[in-house]
Amino acid sequence: MFYHSLLSDWNHGNAHFLRGVATELITRGHRVEVFEPVEAWSYACLVQAHGTGPIAEFEARYPGLRATRYDAATLDLDAALDRADLVIVHEWNKHDLVRRIGRHRSAGASYRLLFHDTHHRAVTDAESMAAYDLRHYDGVLAFGDMLRDIYLARNWIQHAWTWHEAADVRHFHPLPEQAREGDLVWIGNWGDGERAAELQAFLLDPVHRLGLRARVHGVRYPEDAVARLAAAGIDYAGWLPNFRAPEVFARFAMTVHIPRRPYATLLPGIPTIRVFEALACGIALVCAPWEDAERLFRPGSDYLVASSGAEMARHLNDLRNDAALAGALARSGRDTILSRHTCAHRVDELLGIVAALNRAAPETMLP
Repeated sequence: MFYHSLLSDWNHGNAHFLRGVATELITRGHRVEVFEPVEAWSYACLVQAHGTGPIAEFEARYPGLRATRYDAATLDLDAALDRADLVIVHEWNKHDLVRRIGRHRSAGASYRLLFHDTHHRAVTDAESMAAYDLRHYDGVLAFGDMLRDIYLARNWIQHAWTWHEAADVRHFHPLPEQAREGDLVWIGNWGDGERAAELQAFLLDPVHRLGLRARVHGVRYPEDAVARLAAAGIDYAGWLPNFRAPEVFARFAMTVHIPRRPYATLLPGIPTIRVFEALACGIALVCAPWEDAERLFRPGSDYLVASSGAEMARHLNDLRNDAALAGALARSGRDTILSRHTCAHRVDELLGIVAALNRAAPETMLP
């Protein structure tokens, strides 16, 4: 598995899913090797800001997971891919590495080779995505139907499957013994301002209007954003290791999901990992507008949907004052995760895809 980083989740939400899938595969008896570049931006930012302590804590929390950090200039693909049955290359990798692995496969290797896309660049940076050389790949794993369809419609690949993200329920689950610290918590990054207006309308303004005790965790918050949080009465608590999110969710009564604009408008149906995390942890959730086009959840039962900032405030006020409503939402959302959206479900799907490829062409899928 070639991914941006297994070790760091600093501004890197895909780490949750990667860790969960790798753990599930290992638990089932598979040998899993994860490769990440030594210059990985997420890892570098994490160590610069917090030192290596979080890496050691990750290794303690996930004792079965290890990563091989490589230098692309000296990476020996023959050694790295020796005896591999399946190779998955994530779309955060550089174009040259994607091409090199494809050529390695084309030189007679027998492993299955899949490209994994968990981002919005197919619609926001199509030129860069079209430049990936996927000629020798068996197919694409896309984390939503619309993204899958883009790959097929633009002839970037011949085969593509929807492979949604999911919750690592070994680590993400309710922790009822935690003491309550506030009303609302939001875990998310400010980023490049692509949802600044939405955060103001669906988080800052409702919290300020209701006087909620609220906390925000995340990174890449400019001074102006931190000032806006403070003006709304929200405590900004900085970066939170992904594996500590369940502990934080357990200390608050509710949370919100505010999708980045590309997911809300250009790739409807893709909820991103934050929804899976919150529902798995059994916290009441209210979502800003996004269309569950693929019917992954049960809007109204698993979470509430707010079409405007005013409706968000009404929902949050109802949850604050109605413990039964909050509890029912939390139970329903977690039930849906456990029945459909765990990393074990996704590993089942992945192994099914590989089995189908092997049945269709036992020796190779290449022309």
